[in-house]
Amino acid sequence: MAKHQDQTALAQEIDRDLRAIREMIRRPLEAEFARGRLTGPQQSAMHALVQSDGMSLKELSGRLGLSHSTVSGIVDRLEKRSLVERRTDEKDKRLTRILVSQKVRDYIRDVMPKLSIHPLVEAIGRANQAERRAIVKGLKILRKILESP
Repeated sequence: MAKHQDQTALAQEIDRDLRAIREMIRRPLEAEFARGRLTGPQQSAMHALVQSDGMSLKELSGRLGLSHSTVSGIVDRLEKRSLVERRTDEKDKRLTRILVSQKVRDYIRDVMPKLSIHPLVEAIGRANQAERRAIVKGLKILRKILESP
């Protein structure tokens, strides 16, 4: 029984540390998003659009669970900020597709990866060679154990 409690306590400690690490890694990216001053629904719309090759207003409304008129207003405001654009669907000229703008695609490709990895690069730069090896070894061991059946 005591062995199981020790393992549970250790697992909880590892979980807390991993959560704290993930939070510290995400801080620069979240700060950048906050500077974008998007409302919650605008962030949700951008998230859905970034993950797609464009959507109709009807599809986006369904994905967000919001009315057509509400989503239309969200898209209008995002379009004014050059974050999205409306394009006629090539296959069906009656449909308009909403896509993230080239500016957003460039940002996702060029800036986001650097923001995501920057805290790790900085931390690794402060570690000595032995600490770096220990970090990599420990993480590889944990991953291997988690992946094994």
